[in-house]
Amino acid sequence: MSLHDFASHPVFGDLPVAEGVDTVAIDLPVGRLSAYRVVPDGPAVGTVLVVPGYTGSKEDFRVTMPLLRDAGFEVIVVSRRGQADSVAPPSLDDHTLDEEARDIVRIAPLLADGRPVHLLGHSLGGVIGRAAVLQAPALFSSYTMLCSGPHGWADRKYLERHLVAEKGGAALFDSTNPITLGLDDAELAALDPELAFVRTRMRRTSPHSLIGGARILELPEDTTEALAATGVPVLVAHGEWDAAWPIPWQRDMASRLGARYEIVAGAWHSPQIEQPAATVALLADFWGSVPGPTRAS
Repeated sequence: MSLHDFASHPVFGDLPVAEGVDTVAIDLPVGRLSAYRVVPDGPAVGTVLVVPGYTGSKEDFRVTMPLLRDAGFEVIVVSRRGQADSVAPPSLDDHTLDEEARDIVRIAPLLADGRPVHLLGHSLGGVIGRAAVLQAPALFSSYTMLCSGPHGWADRKYLERHLVAEKGGAALFDSTNPITLGLDDAELAALDPELAFVRTRMRRTSPHSLIGGARILELPEDTTEALAATGVPVLVAHGEWDAAWPIPWQRDMASRLGARYEIVAGAWHSPQIEQPAATVALLADFWGSVPGPTRAS
């Protein structure tokens, strides 16, 4: 169980939340972040901290949370600063890689009675999670990079950065979901509740979060060797058809890390949504293979 007694937090959006999945608040120096938390009925076999990706939030793991709980894990999935209903700090300087990683480093000691936790980062969350491991490797008993690569590249998100800067996150949603143009919220919710939620989330997500995240995804520095030097066990996993990073890059990164490398069949860039049962089975198997934590509380 956690050292920290997290306060409850209002549910964000209209999607149903499974029984036993609590919406909680995490208060940090930057402000209040929202999170999902599940706790198994008996003693936890491990504690997991999850960092979502670029345009995501805690809700990206809504389906997998009950499955992870049933596998015996206590799990916290945080909506990053600026995402959805988490605090939105006022400056782009608040959304650098170092600042985002510090949030994760501050949350980890609040969990598992102060012992090291398993860390999982999805997509951009994988880049942020890697930076967190480099800042404080003793906080983490393992690290999973889910659909995340070794480095970014220049102008990768050039058009998205400029679109958000000029017109906001709603315009970014519209540009990638033209079928929704002209539909009001009620009409879209009747047709596709999940997509209606994503539109609401994009409206609520801070433009600074999106622009800052895009900049992080363009960073060219490859810290794979530094991550390997921490000695933290790593899993690199991605969907069979993941296109966010070149799959050969992810495979090579795993090789250089000496990491376990897995492909989730029938999945794209979000295996936790597209193939939740297979993804949870893979994660539980990896976490179960990691030696128990040794850091004192």
